[in-house]
Amino acid sequence: MKNCGGFVKFEPNDVFHNVVKTYPENEFFVYDSKIYYNHRSQQSGSFTGSVPCVAPGHINLHELNVDRNPTGVDPKLIYPFVYKSSDMDAFRAVTVDSFFSTYAYGDIISGSYPMSASIVRKHFASGMSSSAEVTGSALKNSFNHYKYLSSHYAYSSSVLGHNKETQTSTLISIPSIFYGSSIKKGTVELSYYITGTLVGKLQDKNRNGELIQVEPAASNGSGNVAGVVLYNEGFIHLTGTWDLYADGGSKTTLDYNNSVTNVNSSWIYFAAGANDGIPQSTHGADSRASASYELLFSGTNYVPTVTMLAHAPIGKFNHSNNLTYLEYNQTAALTPETGNYRYIERDLNIKNVVSSAYVDPTGSFEKTTYISKIGIYDEDRNLIGLASLAKPVKKTQDRDFTFKLKLDI
Repeated sequence: MKNCGGFVKFEPNDVFHNVVKTYPENEFFVYDSKIYYNHRSQQSGSFTGSVPCVAPGHINLHELNVDRNPTGVDPKLIYPFVYKSSDMDAFRAVTVDSFFSTYAYGDIISGSYPMSASIVRKHFASGMSSSAEVTGSALKNSFNHYKYLSSHYAYSSSVLGHNKETQTSTLISIPSIFYGSSIKKGTVELSYYITGTLVGKLQDKNRNGELIQVEPAASNGSGNVAGVVLYNEGFIHLTGTWDLYADGGSKTTLDYNNSVTNVNSSWIYFAAGANDGIPQSTHGADSRASASYELLFSGTNYVPTVTMLAHAPIGKFNHSNNLTYLEYNQTAALTPETGNYRYIERDLNIKNVVSSAYVDPTGSFEKTTYISKIGIYDEDRNLIGLASLAKPVKKTQDRDFTFKLKLDI
């Protein structure tokens, strides 16, 4: 810590390292192949149609390239780059063969920003083993790991009569940037709407990963398990196939698969259109635009924090190099007197800011400063942080203060 007269070293009892456990809340709303995150709508800027430079429902990592035009002959976008050298520095996407064959020493190896993330839905019509992108074997160990919580996690179960390799299902992937270390148990909620009417709601109310249909009361499938949550991995696996919606006693089918065949509304079609390649539908009575979906959950995030106590003791921090600390119109005194045999610095008068009931004279002189900023320096005296006070604090010689500085890393 530095004041205008020098540096003050933090003592061992002045610096504390802690970890704060937080539970960030997340909400995704899906309607007609569009995703909305935490009620954020698309914002147009001065140079682009999307201020965050990502599509609605996505977040921009580090919020780079805000309100920058990503198209045109000369797009003004920030991008990462390194020079090829013997240090072998390159981006993860650059292969070893490409590093040696494509780039010469001294060439620029560049990447691209922004990096964005959102939820992704994958439908398995013939089981998880039918997909080349996410195979059943890739998640088999993860499913079986949670069997101690519920038998519904079992990859294959003769008791429940299912095999995830052949079972029709839907997998919703949630990037870890939304939940941190894991999804908090007991906070997952999925709501299914048809023409604005709630036809089904799932909750992991038992905190064991089972997604149980809890609403509407006495509805078809009420109390049944429609899927499970992989808390640490960020996946929601839905297997409920019962019909959720009956309009006036007759079944209403919708075109969830972007085909000519309509199907019953069930949990395996939840979040249809969420980055799964299904385009916006033609609005009509039987189009999937009649359906909308809401996903709620809280994450578990650990934030390392540093708390520093900066002390301003009695009799210190009462001098300033700010020119307003001195009386006005002492320009001549600022220039030292020099000669062959002498060097004299003139005395400068400190401005008396002590208030008085009278216009003139002022009150008895007392050295007074106002602390507005606190600088944090490393061992080499490089400024690494600056704390600004919301309101300057008056410091007189008979006052002592302790400022609590908190930094989230």
